Amino acid sequence: MTDSDDVKISEDRRDALRYALGIGSGAAFAAAMATPVSAQTSADNTLDRVRANKVLRIAVLPGELPYFNKDLASGTWSGFSIEMANDLAKLLDVKLEYVESTYGNSILDLQANKIDLGFALNPTPQRALVVDFTNLVFPHPFGAMLKKGLEARTWADINKPEVKIAVDVGSANEAVARRFAPNATIKSLKSRDEVMLEMSSGRVDVVVNALVLGLTAIAKNPNLGTYKILQSPTVTIASGMAVRREPDKRWRDFLSVWVDYNRGIGQMREWFVKGLALSGVKPEDVPVELNI
Repeated sequence: MTDSDDVKISEDRRDALRYALGIGSGAAFAAAMATPVSAQTSADNTLDRVRANKVLRIAVLPGELPYFNKDLASGTWSGFSIEMANDLAKLLDVKLEYVESTYGNSILDLQANKIDLGFALNPTPQRALVVDFTNLVFPHPFGAMLKKGLEARTWADINKPEVKIAVDVGSANEAVARRFAPNATIKSLKSRDEVMLEMSSGRVDVVVNALVLGLTAIAKNPNLGTYKILQSPTVTIASGMAVRREPDKRWRDFLSVWVDYNRGIGQMREWFVKGLALSGVKPEDVPVELNI
């Protein structure tokens, strides 16, 4: 496939999405966007402002691969979330404005009207009290890094006293391990670095963690073993996008349609795998069970 073919496919996909969302050009565009003044619940809603100002402000998080990566030499941003943002910018015909932040501060930045969209955020009940979330971007699965020679497909396979598991204390990884492998010998350590040291030194058999953490750690050090998404049950934490809470829900609803569309055609997985590649994760190492 040539570069021109890629461009044509990308243009066709955007045209299809514009049609699906009813925001094409000409008469269709005018019909979709014409809303009686009396129906407007806010004179300054995000969707209208983004399109009027031709700028989409997003939170960017340095060093948070596979979602965000900043080239220090050029200042260029890349990653899964940046791929998503670039597609949105093209669809809406706007430019991106980057606001450096953190996961926690992204919520505060939305409330303070510093950004229009926060990526890679877990929708928690506490956060849902103050901001709105789009439809699910993907369920981030938990599993295990397994030492070489150890096979496991379910949580029951590692839920045994003879299996030694390392986790970072106070983390979601520890909570998951203690809930679904309570009979294993679990070592809680102060940091992720200490956990990886235990694994690389052979003092533990398993590290329980979320997929991104496991895949990127093994990409850096293949001697750590293999990563498996464990089943029975499937354990996930939702990953989504957050927007400022406002009476007019058109911005949130538009983004939800966009998410569902791109998940449905497989584009979201393609962007995610591309983001993982920045950490050295090969496409063939991404589990087929990943539902994105």
